[in-house]
Amino acid sequence: MNKPLFTGACTALVTPFLDGKINYPMLELLLRRQLEAGIRAIVLSGTTGESATLTDCEKLEMIRRAKRYVGSDGIIIAGTGSNCTEHAAALSKAAEEAGADALLVVTPYYNKANEEGLIAHYSAVAGGVHIPVIVYNVPSRTGLEVSAEVCRCLSMLPNVAGIKEASTDIRKIARLKAICPKDFSVWSGNDDMTTPVISLGGEGVISVMSNVVPGEVQDMVQAALDGDFDTAADLQIRLLPLCQALFSEINPIPVKAAMKLIGFDCGDCRMPLTTISRNNLDRLKEALAHC
Repeated sequence: MNKPLFTGACTALVTPFLDGKINYPMLELLLRRQLEAGIRAIVLSGTTGESATLTDCEKLEMIRRAKRYVGSDGIIIAGTGSNCTEHAAALSKAAEEAGADALLVVTPYYNKANEEGLIAHYSAVAGGVHIPVIVYNVPSRTGLEVSAEVCRCLSMLPNVAGIKEASTDIRKIARLKAICPKDFSVWSGNDDMTTPVISLGGEGVISVMSNVVPGEVQDMVQAALDGDFDTAADLQIRLLPLCQALFSEINPIPVKAAMKLIGFDCGDCRMPLTTISRNNLDRLKEALAHC
């Protein structure tokens, strides 16, 4: 059996902006902070990284710089999904050439796809690269659910490493582990479900919360992976108020506000996302104090 691409916590990193452009000195600071907390896998230009408002040139330059910075100390996973298969395949190939170690590919949104279309879409993307591909299922944003049966088919593709599962159906995790090969990894896409997902055989989490408290998230995940579910559950519960505050508005609005509160000013989100409301900012401050 092949080893998982990664186990433990992976951070879906925010994209720091300054004067409308990517703030690369801040990006390096954020990357170093993650590595020092023991987190070795980083997603760039994912949902939390505002992929929808980044140009392809920005994405590729960020991948190049980040990989050059972390070197062999970290795994850079590039978000390269699109609702256009041709675009997703071309961007995925370009990301590989830019130095990405793996790809996170969201399901086609808006135009969607049936099961046959999903299999064809991921086959085209994965077939054009030589690095691992992670399927990203987030039906709350895409309006499309990747079934466990489709995952079983996709798992037969040699470089499809697993799925970031961001639905809220815990039964699906058990179904995925039951019918997919053992080397098809399942990572939680929801911070508040991390421990339950690992208890069913998941390999870890692709996390928003670890932008803010990387050490605590890594400790929680490692405890669960080590079978110490008492400790993992305690940490999961202790972090719940922060997790809820970070999703009080559309991600990544709250997490960018949180980063500023703890001393890492990553700028505002790009339009059409705006700034956090006063009530939710107060809630976020209280949650941070609780942590």
